[in-house]
Amino acid sequence: MSFPVPAAAPGDVPGDAPLLDVREDQEWAAGHAEGALHVPMGQVIERLDEITAHAAGSTLYVLCRVGGRSAQVTAYLTRQGVDAVNVEGGMEAWRAAGKPMVSEHGAEPFVL
Repeated sequence: MSFPVPAAAPGDVPGDAPLLDVREDQEWAAGHAEGALHVPMGQVIERLDEITAHAAGSTLYVLCRVGGRSAQVTAYLTRQGVDAVNVEGGMEAWRAAGKPMVSEHGAEPFVL
């Protein structure tokens, strides 16, 4: 039996909320939400302590490219007792909403 994953549109994410980006390294480098913690999906279990410390008792908003991987991670994190919310539409929707983005190399950020 599956349960609905908590979700929010990019426009509903508070500006000071902790963010978790679960995309791969090359996706992150191309462009990511400013201030996000980068933990590729395959490393979430081993880096759970780092993720919970980043959330620091606040609601954690989880991002990937379009929302599929982040929904899976959000489901896992909520089972671990983390107050996590999937960002609907992922970084594609984040960019479309005009939310702040940066790249790793100073180039114009984009979603890969």
